[in-house]
Amino acid sequence: MKQKLFLFIFIFLFFAKNTTALTLSNAQQIEILQQEILVLKSLVENFNLYQEPSAGSYIAVDISNNAVLLQKNISTQFSMASVTKLMTSVISLENINMNQEIILTKEMLLPLGQTPVLYSGLKISALNLLKATMIQSSNDSAEALAYFLGKENFINLMNQKAKELGMSDTIYYDTHGLSLNNKSTASDLAKLMSYVYKNHPQILEITKINDFWLPDQNGKMLKFKNVNNFYYIGEFIGGKTGYLTEAKQTFNSIFNVNGKPIAIAVLYSNNRMADIFSILRQLKSL
Repeated sequence: MKQKLFLFIFIFLFFAKNTTALTLSNAQQIEILQQEILVLKSLVENFNLYQEPSAGSYIAVDISNNAVLLQKNISTQFSMASVTKLMTSVISLENINMNQEIILTKEMLLPLGQTPVLYSGLKISALNLLKATMIQSSNDSAEALAYFLGKENFINLMNQKAKELGMSDTIYYDTHGLSLNNKSTASDLAKLMSYVYKNHPQILEITKINDFWLPDQNGKMLKFKNVNNFYYIGEFIGGKTGYLTEAKQTFNSIFNVNGKPIAIAVLYSNNRMADIFSILRQLKSL
């Protein structure tokens, strides 16, 4: 994998100016390039750490047969932060026509972490709201999807789906993950990821997109930063990050390991990226 990371760096630098047909200013091009270099640098640095996972809880499950391959405190509840948005995306896809246009209101834009291209009065498709939610982890886009169905109803649907999937130690209080009361376990998150993999693979594909743009109020195209930083790695099938100071770093994902889809969830991590690389090394040696 180390060789692949360096290859990605070379390929990215070579093709950076041809990643989009949009006309960008030199400043925009430089900013995007700098962001991508930071992502690649972080991948390489964390790949080279060779440390034991720092997460308070983690699990690795072979989705093909539900075998638990690695585990630590898998039944201990932790706040999941923006990993919440995986369930938000499931409920959205199962209850909203993705071609439906939604008009944003001030109430939808209240959550912390507002997105500049989402503003009151904007008419936007549910699909683009879903992409904003899963790629850049936009809180206001998640809130907008909830308001379309009715916020309380949407959260009830999230909790009902958790029960249906046997996620008995999971509870949702909002759609974006800002509440510390949104709690789950590594075991439950693996169940959710297995469901997503089998029933909504488009969610996983969205989490790997690194070329999603929307115009701001002045018509300037802005790029959404993909916060799921493993998108450069071929083994990454998809996943969602989360972070709150009190919850630390969280991640729920699927990787192709030795030809098999493996769900990997980490909660309460000091460094989820290094933890994932550590878990992947252990899995490949099994």
